Amino acid sequence: MKKRFTEEQIIGFLREAEAGMPIGELCRKYAFSEASYYLWRSKFGGMSVSDAKRLKELETENNRLKKLLAESLLENEIAKEALRKKW
Repeated sequence: MKKRFTEEQIIGFLREAEAGMPIGELCRKYAFSEASYYLWRSKFGGMSVSDAKRLKELETENNRLKKLLAESLLENEIAKEALRKKW
């Protein structure tokens, strides 16, 4: 799924809101919903652009490691099943 806004843009929106721009006006100006604003604020609130990039890298690494763990657990289960069978 393609995202409309990058993390850098989102952090810029949050900074504008922190600077005093009303949220409704900010949402109309950049064409996103208030629900999106509050979701972004919960995820990116107080972050800098470098923090957001690091978060994205960590999420990618975490997903890769979860996939490796799942594959390893599956292989272990297959090996245990093979050992349980009587030859």
